Amino acid sequence: MSPADQLTVARALSVPVVVVLFAWGFHAHAYWATGVFCVAMTTDWFDGRLARRHGRTSPLGSLLDPIADKVLVLGTMIMLIGQHVVPAWMIAAIVVREVLITGLRQAAIERGIVIAARDLGKLKTWAQAIAVGLGGFAAAGAWSDSVAWWSMLVAVGLTWASGLDYARSAPQLFRARPV
Repeated sequence: MSPADQLTVARALSVPVVVVLFAWGFHAHAYWATGVFCVAMTTDWFDGRLARRHGRTSPLGSLLDPIADKVLVLGTMIMLIGQHVVPAWMIAAIVVREVLITGLRQAAIERGIVIAARDLGKLKTWAQAIAVGLGGFAAAGAWSDSVAWWSMLVAVGLTWASGLDYARSAPQLFRARPV
């Protein structure tokens, strides 16, 4: 397992830690949970950089990287609902888009077509991560919940814009013949 893959696995393994830290009501728990989330999410940048620098992308990393990102971000978003800093409808809108696009990608794979990550999709992931970080610090009392609300609204908008971008390309993909 390459160092990049190890970072991806560490990111996935951080999810229960973040969830427990948000759920466990000790003093400053939301600061700790948000700190672990931020460190874990930062590994996404590092693992991609390591893989590209060493020319060692792996099938394991290609599979686990987006899953680790989604599980970490979505799991933390759900915990923010319980912290009362973001409304459930925002998180539901994001989860629905993620499920729909994952289904689209799976349908494409079954036809021998790989839908690569698009720039807007990468921007969406980072908008979600930033919104979660801001929401976590709002839960900790660092600033108003309105900061979390507005940043999550931006993430919802980018999430759906990205989803529509993927969906727009779907008819051409499914008409194309696999090579």
